[in-house]
Formats: sequence, C-alpha cells, structure tokens
Amino acid sequence: MNGLAHWPEGTVAVLSTIGEGPRAIPVSAAVRAGPSTVLLALGHRRGSLARLRDDPRVALVLLAPGLAITAHGQAAVAADPLPGAEHAVAVALTVDEIQDHDRPAFSIEDGVRWHWLDPEARDADARVRVALAELAKRRGGR
Repeated sequence: MNGLAHWPEGTVAVLSTIGEGPRAIPVSAAVRAGPSTVLLALGHRRGSLARLRDDPRVALVLLAPGLAITAHGQAAVAADPLPGAEHAVAVALTVDEIQDHDRPAFSIEDGVRWHWLDPEARDADARVRVALAELAKRRGGR
C-alpha cells in the first residue's frame, strides 16, 4: 500500500498511545490530510493527549469497507484549540509505516459507526469534522 487509502466519513478509528503502558481509545473524527498524514481531534483533558505529548509514538487502526490498516507514526499537536471547535485539540499523525491487514481469506464489509444519542454531542462532532477538513486544506492535504 502506497500511502493512506481514503475512508468514509464517520469511520471509527482506534488510537493507541504509550506511556504507563499501552492505551487505546476510539476516535470519532479522523480525517485523511494527505498520503502520510491523518488529522484527528482529542478533548483537552484526554489522557491520550497527555501521553502523546510525552511520547509521540502512536498507532491508529482504521477498519472500513475494504480497509483494514494500522498506521504507525508520530503524533504532534497541530492546533490547540482547534479553530471552529475550541473544545478540541487537533493532532497531526505523520505516518511512518502502514500495516495492511487485508488478506485474501476475508473481506471487511463494514466498520464500526458512531450514532450520537445526544444532539449537542452530534453537533459538536460535526463541527470538529468541518474544522479538521479546513485544517487539512490549509495544510495542503486532502
């Protein structure tokens, strides 16, 4: 696989950080910002944000129809706060290696999807996606 594939908006990603042992969390907003960059948003108080500030090595799992990868790389704060979604911090993941889990023995037909039960949370997530897409454009991605 040469570079990051595209994935559907709303695909749930799983971010793994290290420090105090490995930790993995679901992330609702991960945006492809180029062939080797992913932008994602984390809340200011997330433990994952503190861990990646201490040690930037991360892994991001993406599972969507026809896509099963782990992107390994370095994460850094790209915008704090994220313009347009000030409750969040934008994190840029620079991908060093893509581990492609696709095998001829199976096919990923669907991925996990978010369904927001709280209208305010749904609207906040939509603002985050728009803000990340704008940041990706300004950085020359997408």
